[in-house]
Amino acid sequence: MAVAKTNAVRLLERLGVAFSLREYDVDPDDLAAESVAKKIGMPPEQVFKTLIARGDRNGVCLAVIPGDNQLDLKALAIATGDRKVETVALKEVQPLTGYIRGGVTAFAAKKDYPVFLDETAELFDEISVSAGTRGLQVIIAPADYIRVTNAKIAAIGKAK
Repeated sequence: MAVAKTNAVRLLERLGVAFSLREYDVDPDDLAAESVAKKIGMPPEQVFKTLIARGDRNGVCLAVIPGDNQLDLKALAIATGDRKVETVALKEVQPLTGYIRGGVTAFAAKKDYPVFLDETAELFDEISVSAGTRGLQVIIAPADYIRVTNAKIAAIGKAK
């Protein structure tokens, strides 16, 4: 089966970044990163999910955290320089990023929002992030992810 090229995949190819793709079957009732991790055969702490947040001073940003974590809003606020940060409502996700829930990625989003990557990403040789659509993950070296997205490293994930 040929893999559909997403804007994220096209961007990585255009930049000459080394990556691989893993497809998985999508269950619309279970889009949890832990489920995706199981389906692609990687530990959940190595499969990163991209959340959209909005700060009271600096606006929208993307928070990228391990699949087995939840977002630490206080830590993200410190990292972004905001007093307060909240995740955006689900209905705002697609208008802001161009992606639907379960397929959000920092690669080739509608706008280049600031990206904050949890520091644990650097513990791995490769991490998995969405390729911009449900059912497809990009496996990439953390250093390449950081370079392409201009991500800032911060301790923004916490155990669920």
